[in-house]
Amino acid sequence: MPQQIQYILTHDTVTLASVLTLEKSTARIEIQSLLQKILNVQRVYLLAHPERLLSDTELIDYQHLLQRRLSGEPIAYLLGEREFYGLNLKVTPKTLIPRPDTELLVDLAIKYTPQNDPCDILDLGTGCGAIALAIAQARPLANVMAVDTSVEALTVAIENAHSLEIKNTSFVQSDWFEMLGVKKFELIISNPPYIAMGDPHLSQGDVRYEPLTALVSGIDGLDDIRRIIKHSPSHLLHGGWLILEHGYDQARRVCNILSEAGFDQVFSACDLAGIERVSGGQFHI
Repeated sequence: MPQQIQYILTHDTVTLASVLTLEKSTARIEIQSLLQKILNVQRVYLLAHPERLLSDTELIDYQHLLQRRLSGEPIAYLLGEREFYGLNLKVTPKTLIPRPDTELLVDLAIKYTPQNDPCDILDLGTGCGAIALAIAQARPLANVMAVDTSVEALTVAIENAHSLEIKNTSFVQSDWFEMLGVKKFELIISNPPYIAMGDPHLSQGDVRYEPLTALVSGIDGLDDIRRIIKHSPSHLLHGGWLILEHGYDQARRVCNILSEAGFDQVFSACDLAGIERVSGGQFHI
C-alpha cells in the first residue's frame, strides 16, 4: 500500500527511536536521510512535499534500508557516505566510519603545520582518507601522503580525493612505514587501531559492522601505537611532530611511550566531551 512521506516520517521516526534507543530528533534525521537516498532528493523536497506518495518500488527499497537500520547496521554504511570536517566522504564496510572526535586530530595537525610554506605530512592508516583530505584541504601547500595496508580502503580514499578535487595528496599501500623507504616528514599523524582484544565495546553499536583489523590492536590495544612511536623518529625531520588518536583511558600510557622513545613537548588534548583523546610529541634528531 502506498505511503505518504509525512506518514513515514512520523511513524518510522518513533519506531527507530524506540528500537535503537535514539533521540527522536536523531531518528527523524536518519529517516529523512533514507528517504532522500531512495528518492534522490534534497531534504527541502521532503519538507515541501509531505503528501508525496512513494511508489511500490520506492517503498520496497526504503523498507529494505529501514529494516537493515533497525537491525543496527550503521546509517553511514546504508547511505554510503559520512560528513567529516565539512567534507562529504564515501564510506564502505571496508573503512572505518569517520567520527566527530577525530576532528580534534585534524585541528592539531593544522595547528602544527605551517600555513604559508610547503611541508610533508604522513597520515598512517588513512581508511577512507578523512584525516588526510581534511588536512590537505586546509593546508593546500602541504604534501599529504596517506598510507593504508588495505587496498579496498585506499581505493575509497582515492575516490574521495578525486570527487573532492583535492590534489595535494598521494596514496601508498604499506604496512605502516614498511614501503616508505627513507622518506621524512614534518608531521606524522594517525588514528590507528587502539581497542583491546575482548573489549565489550566491540559487540556494541556501529563497531560491530566495522573492519576488525582497523579497531583491535593486541591485548591492551596499544600494539600498533607502540610500533608507530618506535619507528616514527626514522621518518621525522628535526623538530617534527607525531600526533596520535587513542582510547579514552590510554593518554597516560601513550605519553609514557612517547617520552621513553625520546619525544619531548609531550602533550594530550581533550575532545568535545572533555576526554583526553589525542596525544603527541616532538622529536629532535
